[in-house]
Amino acid sequence: MLCLAACGPAEPRADLVFIQSAEPETIDPTIVSDQVSMRISSSLFEGLCRFNDRGKPEPGMAERWEVSEDRKAYVFHLRAGVKWTDGAPVTAHDFVESWIRALRPETGSDYTSLLHVVRGGKDFTEGKATDPASVGVRAMDERTLEVVLENPTPYFIDLCAFQTFAPVPMQAVEKHGTAWIKPAHIINNGAYLLESWRIDDRIRLKKNPAYWDAANVKMATVEVRPVQDANTALNFFHTGQCDLMMDKGMMPPTLVHKLKQQPWFHTGPFLGTWFIRINTTRPPFTDPRVRQAFALAVDKRRIVENITQLGETPAWGVTPPGAGQNYQPPPGLDYNPVKARELLAAAGFKDGKGFPLVEYLYIPLPIERNIAVELQAMWQKNLGVTVNLKKQEQKIWLSSMRSLDYHLCRSSWVGDYNDPSTFLDMFLAESGNNRTGWKSSDYDGLMSAAAREPDLTKRNQIFAQAEKMLITDEAVVLPVYYYVGVQFYHDRLTGVQPNLIDDHPFRCMAWK
Repeated sequence: MLCLAACGPAEPRADLVFIQSAEPETIDPTIVSDQVSMRISSSLFEGLCRFNDRGKPEPGMAERWEVSEDRKAYVFHLRAGVKWTDGAPVTAHDFVESWIRALRPETGSDYTSLLHVVRGGKDFTEGKATDPASVGVRAMDERTLEVVLENPTPYFIDLCAFQTFAPVPMQAVEKHGTAWIKPAHIINNGAYLLESWRIDDRIRLKKNPAYWDAANVKMATVEVRPVQDANTALNFFHTGQCDLMMDKGMMPPTLVHKLKQQPWFHTGPFLGTWFIRINTTRPPFTDPRVRQAFALAVDKRRIVENITQLGETPAWGVTPPGAGQNYQPPPGLDYNPVKARELLAAAGFKDGKGFPLVEYLYIPLPIERNIAVELQAMWQKNLGVTVNLKKQEQKIWLSSMRSLDYHLCRSSWVGDYNDPSTFLDMFLAESGNNRTGWKSSDYDGLMSAAAREPDLTKRNQIFAQAEKMLITDEAVVLPVYYYVGVQFYHDRLTGVQPNLIDDHPFRCMAWK
């Protein structure tokens, strides 16, 4: 009786219970860099634009905008009455201060380079300019924001819907430091409030009544639970304890064929690539021939046919089909174990002799374990080398990548907008998402030329040159397969639409 009294009443079930594969690393929109974290952050913070349920940008905090004839200058008009959850108005000054915060290296945003499309943004990040006024973003008044770009950027409105471009409440950031995102301190402007956050248990979101579009937000409460075990997650779904799952890794591999036949199993194409990062600063992977050998030793077809089994296709480039307009990625390195052994021998490791023990990092999901074991066997068979497998929780895995504390690492990327640059900009020397230690002035020069090129055909040709350098000549990353989107939900849940960027806002969802 005493125990029951201490427990108190059970928390009522949320309108929508969503399971994802890991705990968010952070919900600070300036710093988030992984899909798991962005799902929560985008529910709490909204930028000038927002993504709809089909992954298309639409007006958010800004109700309208004008664009100059040269496509370099934008004037955004904020909605009347948009507010932070402390009651203060969301102003154009908030956007200026937030974008400048994202540009500061000390903030630690992995997406800082996205803001380099803004005039003076790159120089400010690199310290070539120290005055924030030199950056091409200014408040014309409380509700009017002017943005001037370095070059015409066809995907700029998509960027305005991306989390790095969302405003943050500087009053809370300055008062509480990194603790400003805790439920007791957080101030936000999105469709939901952060009601509670129990680490490694659940995050509970509550509809924000002050949100400008609150009338169209149907789910009053949303609960997000991190569950790493695929069988546990599937059991939650079957027993009605959760309503939605969207991570492919949540499927028990042995049940893939059966699950594909269920009416609540949904798939669709999207801009995502599963690949392997190679730490180019650690011997023997400082030698491009070793990296090429490891790439040529992987049978991608075997992985998609025997392990993933959802209709994925082998990835010949890091940029998936459908990115941008008429872009065709270069062919990349195909499976060729004979050539792989020749390259390894040329690098001084004939038949794998003398090759040091190296590690491959992966995250604790069944499909990731199965792929890791298959890769280990391929490298042993085709190269004669031993690769140890090392499992790490998502937060530690992300930290290991950032600090280059790895040899080979399981990675993936989902396009933030529909353009090849969302994949290729990742490997610029300045990008916080590079995480390979590789830097190339030639590569950076090609990407810079592509950003300035107005002719679409020529722009695509430059992108292809850069991607060939990345995946073939230098073999910095090893593309393995292109994703398909996977969602588990019953048809009475609406607002979950397959889309290329795999973005599914909770505010768009409702029950029939």
